[in-house]
Amino acid sequence: MDALAGARDIIAERVADDATLRGHIRKIYEEGATVSSKIMYGKEEEADAQKFRDYFEWSEPFTTIPSHRMLAIRRGEKEGFLLMRVEVPLEKVTAVALADWVKSSGGAGRHVAQAVEDGCKRLLMPSMETEARLLAKKRADETAITVFADNFRELLLASPLGEKRLLAIDPGFRTGCKTVVLDRSGKLLHHTVLHATAGSQNQAYEAAVEVTTLVKKYDIEAIAIGNGTASRETEAFIKKLKLPSSIPVVMVNESGASIYSASDVAREEFPNEDVTVRGAVSIGRRLMDPLAELVKIDAKAIGVGQYQHDVDQRALKNSLDDTVISCVNSVGVEINTASKQLLSYVSGLNASLAENIVAWRNEMVLSPRESS
Repeated sequence: MDALAGARDIIAERVADDATLRGHIRKIYEEGATVSSKIMYGKEEEADAQKFRDYFEWSEPFTTIPSHRMLAIRRGEKEGFLLMRVEVPLEKVTAVALADWVKSSGGAGRHVAQAVEDGCKRLLMPSMETEARLLAKKRADETAITVFADNFRELLLASPLGEKRLLAIDPGFRTGCKTVVLDRSGKLLHHTVLHATAGSQNQAYEAAVEVTTLVKKYDIEAIAIGNGTASRETEAFIKKLKLPSSIPVVMVNESGASIYSASDVAREEFPNEDVTVRGAVSIGRRLMDPLAELVKIDAKAIGVGQYQHDVDQRALKNSLDDTVISCVNSVGVEINTASKQLLSYVSGLNASLAENIVAWRNEMVLSPRESS
């Protein structure tokens, strides 16, 4: 009996390693598997688990499950709330394997059939499920990365307002609205804090007077408002001032502005300014020239894709870098004013060459003064 059991184990392992059979079963999984998920035992009432409640009892064909759903289920599994399976009926697998391996109906054939069924259930199907899970993850990653890159391209290639004297506002309630004035080249001229949304009536009146004064003093041509917290209230406040109709008030996507404000790039540009001032400057510059400003920020911080932390990070970075390079080289740059971050994406240049160009450019600007 032990000898027969050992022989069946050997056959089971050979069945699981059969390349031809694995090819057939792989096709069955790709064409007919079902993706299912359920809540882990004892996790039903946990607050963090509730964001996955749609997947507590979920089932969907492997061929049609969209990338965002696959990534959501995988995240739930990773966080310990869901159990995911990619399955096909055991009968489908064993029927194919038996047809390939069992050649007789006698006693030997019955032992072989028993070994084949064991090999399929215990070895082959878990292996095929792992392959199917990896394939599903790869497909989901590719789709999610493509969507992220397309959204990012749209943001980079948004129509720039151009060189305008700007009043840029980073809205807020308790801490007030961080406000900056930029000249037509994006240089910071003035900054202040307006308590226009959550302060007293006196503070709102003072803010109204200050905005009106800044608009007249700096001959403001447009107003940019970040689309974060208190943005609608800030927009309503500005529109109540009845400024000239020639001054457009534009809502600007401020995603990633806080990342920029704490970055080395921002510290280099504004070493003596607070992070809140840098963030407001970034909002204003995005309206002037989205491409030139957004290349200074890690694309993943802009948040224009779903489940970006769950996909292959190297593939995501490569795709986003390619998107930036494509956009920069499609639009072109003004070499006399472009930042070193923007120049570094020009084909044929790199970060070192871009830095040298900017240093040489600055030297050319300063040299007349020094000679005088």
